Amino acid sequence: MREAVVEAKVAVAEIQDAVTRTERELGAERQRLADAERRGRLAGEIQDQETMTVAERFAAKHRERVGVLERKLAAQREELALAERELTDMQAQLRSAERDRPAMEGERSSETAWRDVQSGGGARPGMDLQDELLKSDLDRAAREAAAARQLEELKKKMRKE
Repeated sequence: MREAVVEAKVAVAEIQDAVTRTERELGAERQRLADAERRGRLAGEIQDQETMTVAERFAAKHRERVGVLERKLAAQREELALAERELTDMQAQLRSAERDRPAMEGERSSETAWRDVQSGGGARPGMDLQDELLKSDLDRAAREAAAARQLEELKKKMRKE
């Protein structure tokens, strides 16, 4: 049950990260839409029909993308709320199960000691969510760096041929 709670915590953190990324994307897309609309207005002021047409085409594309991102963000927020509710329920069930089950004395005191360490700001090995996320980020960064090196090698080979 503890492992399921940890996995749920990781899932909630990942969804929160996805929401943050989508919010950034949406902000950037709204800026692009505003820029395209501004360019269209400016082109209209100087009666540049070709630029107005292009600007309107880009504005329509960005408007559609904004709509998609807004729906995506709403869905992600709903998913986050659901995941948080499920996590809260799981944590309550875990606390109830730990309180109700008869445990061996050594196990009970060990668990109490770990809780004391965690409440004091320490991390329990294998249970630190931030540590797991950091490891994941480092792994991804290493993969990206390797891919960049391979790409550079391919570019060098292509230049030689």
